[in-house]
Amino acid sequence: MKNKFILVINCGSSSIKFSLIDPATGNERLNGLAQSLMTEQATITFKVDGNKEKQSLTSPFDHQIALRSIVDFLTQHSYKEAVFAVGHRVVHGGEEYSEPALIDNNVMATLHRLSQLAPLHNPANITGIEASEKAFPSLPQVAVFDTAFHQSMPKKAYLYALPYALYEQHGIRRYGFHGTSHYFVSRAASQLLNLPALKGSFISAHLGNGSSICAIENGLSVDTSMGLTPLSGIVMGTRSGDIDPGIIFHLINSLGYTQKQVNDLLNKESGLLGLSQLSNDCRLLEEAMLAGNEQAKLALDIFCYRIAKQIAAYAASLSTLDAIIFTGGIGENSDYVRAQVTQSLSLLNITIDNELNVATRFGKSGNIAANESRACLVIPTNEEWVIAKQTAQVINAI
Repeated sequence: MKNKFILVINCGSSSIKFSLIDPATGNERLNGLAQSLMTEQATITFKVDGNKEKQSLTSPFDHQIALRSIVDFLTQHSYKEAVFAVGHRVVHGGEEYSEPALIDNNVMATLHRLSQLAPLHNPANITGIEASEKAFPSLPQVAVFDTAFHQSMPKKAYLYALPYALYEQHGIRRYGFHGTSHYFVSRAASQLLNLPALKGSFISAHLGNGSSICAIENGLSVDTSMGLTPLSGIVMGTRSGDIDPGIIFHLINSLGYTQKQVNDLLNKESGLLGLSQLSNDCRLLEEAMLAGNEQAKLALDIFCYRIAKQIAAYAASLSTLDAIIFTGGIGENSDYVRAQVTQSLSLLNITIDNELNVATRFGKSGNIAANESRACLVIPTNEEWVIAKQTAQVINAI
């Protein structure tokens, strides 16, 4: 078992998700979540072979304490010596990184500079890297970037219609996110359809609390719905997605909103939550809709319509279309959302088999298309395995 596993770290501002993965097979030996960090309610949960173990964290309840607890747990279960590297999910790599990177002082300096493009995400990622370096001082650390997969987009897809100097001097452009997920499912789709490796044209819908659509041709991202930040694109759990930018000026100039209030409104109070006035959880909204809640139905109608509209729009970026792909928590599990979205895509020759749609949930994958329809695939994503594999590739190349 020596030198067999990658420890994958996904660090948020008050949480750390972690997994211990064999990069060759994708087998996950353990995973866990440290949450509510920096509060009195901080806890860490470990899951090994289906068994959960929950622990409270001691003061100061920070990321460093959480990483120490992970080290102690790995040591107790004889896994620590089998870890040969740590792979970190980093949200924003800007134009500097189209591939994973071995973390050194230069990489850290770049990540600090890029924090201005992702102020809600990159600082947390940096905190996780710094804590991990202290917890695992002898192990190489690798950054795997959400944005890297989308660096293949052409200028016509990633540039905004703003003065070009804003791109040249400040890097204002579409970057896209969920790259590791779109990367994984597009390759899995080629296998499902028996296409040659890195062949095929797909539109991938990663649907969850954060959602994005990506057009992929021959293994490369050619367009994606998220932009400079993860706020743009389709409706999400609490994010508005695309809106008329003039609304922001109206909120500030006419309604007296502050900059912070606008930011909170668009990122935390909109989307499914804002429309339904009930929840950002798609499962709860579907239950409420079935019980007769019209506001919940309206929120889901708008969510599904915007997804379908974006999928249809991205057909213009491809030379052909082999399949659409549903992934992410909602995409993998909500047969209702998939049915509603595909009902609006008949012009793309997409029709689903209702029985297959209902049956393909909770970790199952497959083609849910009806006979004579273009392929419609459900593929559970595995971003952690992508991070583990790419981390191992970087280490093996040293």
